[in-house]
Amino acid sequence: MQLSPTHRASFSIGSEVDAKRVVDVLTEVFFDGDAAVAAFERPDGRWDVTLHFADAPDQAWLRELVATSAGNEIAATLVFDTVEAKDWVKASLEDLVPVPAGRFVVHGSHDRDRVAPNKLAIEIEAALAFGTGHHGTTRGCLLLLDHVLKSSRPRNLLDLGTGTGVLAIAAAKVLHRAVLASDIDPPSVRVAAENATLNEVGNHVRVIRATGFAAPDFARRGPFDLVLANILANPLRQLASPMVRHLAPGARVILSGLLTHQAPAVIAAYRARGLVPVKHLRIEGWSSLLLRKVR
Repeated sequence: MQLSPTHRASFSIGSEVDAKRVVDVLTEVFFDGDAAVAAFERPDGRWDVTLHFADAPDQAWLRELVATSAGNEIAATLVFDTVEAKDWVKASLEDLVPVPAGRFVVHGSHDRDRVAPNKLAIEIEAALAFGTGHHGTTRGCLLLLDHVLKSSRPRNLLDLGTGTGVLAIAAAKVLHRAVLASDIDPPSVRVAAENATLNEVGNHVRVIRATGFAAPDFARRGPFDLVLANILANPLRQLASPMVRHLAPGARVILSGLLTHQAPAVIAAYRARGLVPVKHLRIEGWSSLLLRKVR
């Protein structure tokens, strides 16, 4: 079957608030399937907004739409191009190599035989859900998790915003005990459950769909003595109070998904609620934090 090229429109904008507003407007305009809209934060703090179309869009109309939601200056920078038709998941996997993080190695199925026998292999395919291990935030979380598990064996574990499930899988492989994993995104819930089964810890990892700490499972399974949360800086700050209410005395929390310049504000939010920083990793412009509850 011959694939058609994907048409792409992209621009950058200065802040998370502006990016969210523009993405909300664009998402409302296009029906499901007409366009895929995504925004990603860059290490310099700006946001890249990209739209993918199966058919070529009306460029003048789209530029006018961006001007209405983001201003004429941003609309003038709108760039249109086409993306080569190919199996992008397969192509991306060809470029991915096994990623070591302490005792863990995250790999795709094509590298299953390249993992050393003394390492804990976590097989994660490139997918819609975030977290193949190649992003600095995921690797930072795995390194901090490895550090924690060298000196303790937490009993109640939570992976909040699990994505592909890689952190929950890693914890379950070491501890051989139950891990609760949650995500707001239905595809991520499905992918994480499938990956847990693939990695032979499906009997330990329970994946639920939940927003924040609203689901009753958190109260039933808590209080937690280890929480992993690889999300984004703003949600992490907003979750500080509800998270503390679900922590056991002396609990450890691993936070990531934040740019290095965002780390002080996140640390301050948790310090105000009785958690102190223990370790701070910086990888590729991203920060991963280990904190401990002291009161």
